[in-house]
Amino acid sequence: MSKPAVTELLQAAVDAVKGTERPGQAAMAEAVAEAVDAGRHLLVQAGTGTGKSLGYLVPALAHGERVVVATATLALQRQLVERDLPRTVEALHPQLRRRPEFAMLKGRSNYLCLHRMHEGVPQEEEDGLFDPFESATPTSKLGKDLLRLRDWSDETETGDRDDLKPGVSDRAWAQVSVSSRECLGASKCAYGAECFAEAARERAKLAEVIVTNHALLAIDAIEGAPVLPGHEVLIVDEAHELVSRVTGVATGELTPGAVNRAMRRVAKLVDEKAADQLQTAAETFERLMELALPGRLEKVPEDLQYALMALRDAGRTCLSALGNTRDKSVQDEDAVRKQAKASVENVHDVAERILDGSEFDVIWYERHERFGASLRVAPLSVSGLLREKLFADRSVILTSATLKLGGDFDGVGASLGLAPEGLGDEEGDAAAETPPWKGLDVGSPFDYRRQGILYVAKHLANPGREPQRTDMLDELTELVEAAGGRTLGLFSSMRAARSAAEELRGRLGLPILLQGEETLGELIRRFAEDAETCLFGTLSLWQGVDVPGPNCQLVVMDRVPFPRPDDPLMSARQKAVEEAGGNGFMAVAATHAALLMAQGSGRLVRATGDRGVVAVLDPRLERARYGGFLRASMPDFWYTTDRNQVRRSLAAIDEAAKRG
Repeated sequence: MSKPAVTELLQAAVDAVKGTERPGQAAMAEAVAEAVDAGRHLLVQAGTGTGKSLGYLVPALAHGERVVVATATLALQRQLVERDLPRTVEALHPQLRRRPEFAMLKGRSNYLCLHRMHEGVPQEEEDGLFDPFESATPTSKLGKDLLRLRDWSDETETGDRDDLKPGVSDRAWAQVSVSSRECLGASKCAYGAECFAEAARERAKLAEVIVTNHALLAIDAIEGAPVLPGHEVLIVDEAHELVSRVTGVATGELTPGAVNRAMRRVAKLVDEKAADQLQTAAETFERLMELALPGRLEKVPEDLQYALMALRDAGRTCLSALGNTRDKSVQDEDAVRKQAKASVENVHDVAERILDGSEFDVIWYERHERFGASLRVAPLSVSGLLREKLFADRSVILTSATLKLGGDFDGVGASLGLAPEGLGDEEGDAAAETPPWKGLDVGSPFDYRRQGILYVAKHLANPGREPQRTDMLDELTELVEAAGGRTLGLFSSMRAARSAAEELRGRLGLPILLQGEETLGELIRRFAEDAETCLFGTLSLWQGVDVPGPNCQLVVMDRVPFPRPDDPLMSARQKAVEEAGGNGFMAVAATHAALLMAQGSGRLVRATGDRGVVAVLDPRLERARYGGFLRASMPDFWYTTDRNQVRRSLAAIDEAAKRG
């Protein structure tokens, strides 16, 4: 019996969700089906409102092989598992003659650990939390969270942190969860048969569609120990985030706090000589870190080399000693031992990685106001890793509203380890080592030129390093006043956002919300509910706000969001491109800015009735040579530099919104 056509299946799914089929969605579904059937790779740019979830779910389910869908945000994971997949599976059942099973799978630390819940956290005397359920007062925030977790553990079927409403603090959750390194293993744990994480993995093994996150996908690819079941098709949604998520997973970090914690955990489990060796190494490292200045280490200084060698050697000694000693006086010794081993292994592995000095790693010091200094190591590029681990054995579909930067897919493709489009097919060419792929832009159902204006304030001075830009603040004040509030302010730094919020609170009688003064969810809720309210903030607002309707009609960017010049990883990547004969600024800094500006400007039009202005208060978008590249990465709004025209337009939009 022949398979039903993808277009028929898509229509059935769209009808099930009471939606309207869109040309872009249909084009996407057909392209995904072709790529999956041919075992090829596809990059799909699908603008907001396209309905891209159904655009990839329908052909994936029709294919009949196991599919992994990886997303960047919790919101999309929940939407897929709770809404899109149940409806789509039910809608396609009559034509497919089967009901594909689906499941969500996350990292182990996202699930409540019954061993931790019932046996307590392994003891650390210096931490003063022998048993958090006993030591935390029931009236404290931590105590209340822990009591609620204990009650929840008896009634939850999933143990998934995201199913706990309302949530608890990270500190409370840490008392009842374990990392994969700390886990005793189902066969050794008294609660293995009831383990929530193991149950989730078993459900995933039986499912045809597994929904997971970018981080778990990266761990599966990087660490070699598979955490995802074998699959024939991989779909990466919100794919513009993938490179940064993989980089995060591949980054190692050493801090004095982490080293001292490892030393405390292992001290009761090894002989005195091994414990003293790690303590001495920890003290040496801590003294060195007190003097560390932020910045990249092109070469590891001699004093740091000695400190790292001491940590590596002491870590190796302790790991060896952990296998030879048992201490019956330690309650629940297996859990204590596992936690100690995980901490010491991390110290040993990161120290060894830095000492090995790979030319493909970047090493730097970072200093945080609250947490002090840290030593970090990250891959110069993850493109080779992705090419080898992600694209080798399966068909990969990557989709997002922002994959075309500067008008083509080549920049994003290169960051993923893919040759320029089409070159991967040529035999004998160096590019033939990379898998063939195709890029497709299915557009958007929105008429951006009729719905939005892109305004660049070319009369302003170029932004410098000074925190206060008086001319920019004057311009911002006039724009917000003309819009009657309704403003999402996207700033390149928290300092700039704070400065603007404080200034405009003094100048205007409008509510100005500032990121960090309340939880992000609460801020967005308040912004969406009141037309006069403005919301100012930084990075998470550039990508995480979905407020359709008249309450978000002005999106302001204070400046082109280039990476900081002193960002060690970005500057190292830029230098590497230049040394290879490329344009480091365009490949790294401009591409980073283009992606953020594409995401940020996408906050304006979220529905067919939305109207408004994206205002960029940085004249370089008009004057600089790279301005055209950045503008080509943004939605195709009507473009102007006429400040008076924009004020009239904003006032008219505000008046129309008030009339309803």
